[in-house]
Parts: sequence; structure tokens; C-alpha cells
Amino acid sequence: MSLQVEKLEKNMAKLTIEASAEELEQALQKAYLKNKNKINVPGFRKGKVPRQMIEKMYGPEIFYEDAANVLIPDAYAAAADECELKLVSRPTIDIVQIEKGQPFIFTAEVAVKPEVTLGEYKGIEVEKADTTATEEEITAEVDKERENNSRTITVEDRSVQDGDMTVIDFEGFVDGTAFEGGKGTDYRLTIGSGAFIPGFEEQLVGAELGKEVEVNVTFPEEYHAKDLAGKAAVFKCTVKEIKVKELPEADDEFAMDVSEFDTMEEYRADLKKKIEERKAADAKAKKEDAVIEKIIEGAVMEIPDAMIETQAEYLVDDFAQRMQMQGMSMDQYMQYTGATIESMTNQMKPQAKKRIESRLVLEAVAAAENIEIGDEAIEAEMTRMAEAYKMELDKLRELISEEEKKNMREDLSIQKAIELVTEAAVEK
Repeated sequence: MSLQVEKLEKNMAKLTIEASAEELEQALQKAYLKNKNKINVPGFRKGKVPRQMIEKMYGPEIFYEDAANVLIPDAYAAAADECELKLVSRPTIDIVQIEKGQPFIFTAEVAVKPEVTLGEYKGIEVEKADTTATEEEITAEVDKERENNSRTITVEDRSVQDGDMTVIDFEGFVDGTAFEGGKGTDYRLTIGSGAFIPGFEEQLVGAELGKEVEVNVTFPEEYHAKDLAGKAAVFKCTVKEIKVKELPEADDEFAMDVSEFDTMEEYRADLKKKIEERKAADAKAKKEDAVIEKIIEGAVMEIPDAMIETQAEYLVDDFAQRMQMQGMSMDQYMQYTGATIESMTNQMKPQAKKRIESRLVLEAVAAAENIEIGDEAIEAEMTRMAEAYKMELDKLRELISEEEKKNMREDLSIQKAIELVTEAAVEK
């Protein structure tokens, strides 16, 4: 194999790769063996037609496409290793020459990892976040737990109030005539939920059990049923049930029921601690994002479109895997949403660009600060992984390749770079 490398504009490169005529011949033979059982020639049993006979009848071109598919992956991989460039996108392949008895020549246009010129990355100014828990936030957490421990009771001694859970029968009329889809029996409606058209639920407030009330409303102009849009309607409604949620009192007994504490004071103190820990974690993540964003703004780099395209495709693949874990295929997702692979890839491009920019500047910081990850750090990371996956450490060591260890070193150096720039940031 021979290789020529031409650097193009915008961090792209063109690799011209040549495989020998002998290598092409081997690939053509593989293509013949793959396809011989599919070709019918009078006088020969299927799969027994000599290659020369097939090429004489159909031309040697019949095997060119499959031969190219045999040659290109390995030839490109070898060229990528030889060219000493950091290639960061899927290649665009163009066949220059494929002819029996001649060398096989193709080109691959591919993105090259951009160089980064860093601006300031230490002493970045960011806004200081407030991580204290307010009394209102603590009370909101208590109320959420009270809601989780509420019980539903039936009310029979009063009329409907806002927030009640009701069961109603209703029938709607326009100009005195009942309309299709306007009737419901034993319909469960929470007053104030906004489940019905504007004005409907409010008019049920004050309605008494078992007594028919009339609700006068006007359908919105943009209502989905065009024959009802903008029209006035009367609904005859009967409230059959009224139910309410009964929340437990926020007292010491409640605290004992829902926590390990004996008093509401202790329970609220624990909630305060947890809220502040959560807010501190959120603030740390936001601080990291803000610092990296400002470093990106101060850096100079030219990211090739092909690199962004490839990263966006990876993000779509990752999304597809997560959907599969939830029991839905990409075909089903696209059918339900109307999305296409192309539209999803385009939608992912801003996120892809941001990921690339973040990675590039952090790699540059790690290089500028001579951050190196030693074997001890790799061992500690593998120990953490073994515990997380509930595996024996020796078994995990066997499974992790040198390439994966290399990636692990890179990821750990990136994390060190994040810690460095974040700790050096100035909060105001």
C-alpha cells in the first residue's frame, strides 16, 4: 500500500491510498466467492460457474463494488495509522481507479483534529451561586412529602370547591342540539386542572351533589373540532361524587412516620442539609459549565464541519441505544414523532459542536499544565469501575484493552483540567 497526504483548508485532509494489483485480485476473488451462488449461467449448476466465465459474460466490473468494499476498510485503517494525523471524522470515500490487473486507488477526505490557541483559562470570573436553603424551600419539601402521604376522602356535606376531585355526568348542546363527543358519564375531573375548555370548571364551583347545573362556555377559535370552534355551548352537568385529598399535619408524629427523626425540627434540619447539598452540586456543575464556556470564548480554533457531523451522528447513535434500553426502536420513535435520522442529526449539531469545543480546550489546558495520569490513577479508576459493576478487579483488568486504558488516561486528564480551571476561577 502507498499513501499520499494532502492538507486541505479548514482542517481537512485528503488521503490518496493505493493498493497493489495483487491486493485487488485477492479482493476480486473474495467478491467472486461471495456471489457465485447467486449467479445463474446456462449449462452450469448454481455456484459452479468459473469466475472467468462470469467475467466474460458480464464483464469484470460485476465484482468491482464488492471488491472495493473488501479493500477499503483495511486499507483506510492502515493509512490512518501511517499518516500520523489525528483523524476525527468519518471519511468521504471516492474511488479513483478500479480495474482488473491495475492498482486500486481511492481517496478519503477526512477532518483533522484542530489546533487550539488558548486565551486566559485561570482566574475566570463567574457569578457566585447561593446554596443556602430557604424556609420556603424546606416547607415545599415537607409539603411534597405530605402530598405523597395524603389520603383521599369522600365529601358529602358540602358543594364543590376549587381543587376538588369530582365525578360528573355531562352533555353539551349548541343551539339546543346535542353535538357529537359532547357527552360523558362518570367522568373524573379535578376542579382547577384546566382539563376542560376555559370557564367550564370554574362554573362547577358551588354545584351541589346530585343536582343538575348548566355551564355556559364558548369554544376557543382554534378549537380542534372546526364545527365547534368559536361557538357558544351549554353543558348540563351533574356532580355525582366529591373527593378531596387530606394531608397529614406537619407535626412530630408526621416526622417520625416519614423519616428517622423524632421531631419536625430535626426533620426540617435534615431537609435543609439535603437541599443545600443538592444546590451545592448544581452550583458546582453550573460553575464548571460557565468557566469552560468562557475559556471557549477566549480560545481560537477552527472546527471542520465533518467533525461536527460525525459527533452529531454519535449522539444520535447514543440516543438510539438509550431508546432501545427503554423498549422503543428508532423506527418506532421516528414513526411517532415524524423525525428522521437527518433531522435528528441536524438537531444534535449545536450540542455536538459544544462538546467538541469543550473537549478541545480542556485537552489544551491539560497539555499546557503538563497534566499526566499515572498508573496509580488508572488502577484507582479500575477499582472504582469494578465496585460499580460488581466485578472482580482481576477480571476487569483482563477485559480492558490498552486502547481503553489510553482513553481512560485522556478522560482523567480532562477531569483534572476541569478541576484546575474551576478551582482557579474567581466567584463574584
